Amino acid sequence: MGENIYDESMKRKQEILLCDLDAFFASVEQRDNPELRGKPVIVGGSPEGRGVVSTCSYETRKYGVRSAMPMKKALTLCPQAVVLRGRMSRYKEMSLQVREIFLQHTPDIEIVSIDEAYLALPEGKGLIIGEAIHHQVRDKLALPISVGVSANKLLAKIACELAKPDRVGALWPEEVPKKLWPLPIRTLPGIGPAAEQALRCRGIKTVKNLADAPPHTLKNLFGKNANTIRQFALGLDSRELQPEQEAKSISEEITFPEDISDRQIMTAVILELSEGVGYRLRSAGLTARTITLKLRYKDFRTITRGKTVTDSMNSDAEIYHLAHELFQRHGGKPPWRLVGVQASGLEHGYQMTIDAAAPSAQKEKLLLETKDMLREKFGGAVLFQGKRLVKKKKSDR
Repeated sequence: MGENIYDESMKRKQEILLCDLDAFFASVEQRDNPELRGKPVIVGGSPEGRGVVSTCSYETRKYGVRSAMPMKKALTLCPQAVVLRGRMSRYKEMSLQVREIFLQHTPDIEIVSIDEAYLALPEGKGLIIGEAIHHQVRDKLALPISVGVSANKLLAKIACELAKPDRVGALWPEEVPKKLWPLPIRTLPGIGPAAEQALRCRGIKTVKNLADAPPHTLKNLFGKNANTIRQFALGLDSRELQPEQEAKSISEEITFPEDISDRQIMTAVILELSEGVGYRLRSAGLTARTITLKLRYKDFRTITRGKTVTDSMNSDAEIYHLAHELFQRHGGKPPWRLVGVQASGLEHGYQMTIDAAAPSAQKEKLLLETKDMLREKFGGAVLFQGKRLVKKKKSDR
């Protein structure tokens, strides 16, 4: 392999930071309630239904609990955990305070999620600003945050993962052979359990093995994504920061810790994702004309199927109706490893239809307003439909 492959990456004009608030929801709960500090905390849905873990504290993770894990399994692994329903309005408030700290250092920010963001800084400033942000978030907000610094988004993300929890770390392109290549292949984004198993069967266990793998091997495994995976293994990433703009779509998705074959579970998850999309649309004063369902299968094949309607919408029921219809038509053969629901074709305000004045429409409007109020106060996990409940066996009654 050529020794000059990193020359262009070394000629950096800017440095990239990935700032990731550690176990964010759980950390906010521990911050606000000192009695929870040092204890295993899980924030998520109801263990009585098909609730999943949204976030768990590091005290809980040592028992094997992870995000997106079914709550029942999480409590089997860590029965002493304190389970809390989320307080999304509080998490948003704290996220905005963290963002204000970011803006003190740079306007070039790409918001990835409520607890994660990329920042662009002039060359030579990354580590200095990274340390400053780390101290400010800890001292002013009493929250743990990990910061990764590098010349591109990929290496910044890996540096952040290696620095966790609550530290600052760097991984530069010239350090890839020494620091990245010996690491296991799961270190790279996009390599999940199924891909890892397939690669290991071919003797590919480290990032270096992956970088040296024959192109046809990667093509067979990853299809059109093969070149991207190889570039990542080399520590190369040409993606630019995407500064925050007016939203063109709103989406919710989940990657399952284990592939799902049960259509009833998928239906329940699609319902929950649809409600999340509806809530975010209404919170932003938006409606949507197009609903898209995203599915990823065991072999990493991913499909998106959408449907556009005449009247824009933002009700949970309408979004779920379309998403579920798309799943019935295009769900294909299980198992599934990811599902997502997206709303696009966004418009400001609510488009009144003839039926909107009907008593049933007014009743639904009042119900949605009540649900949104409860979500703001207690978080999304406080509400769940009967469809999500696990049907008890007669012997359990």
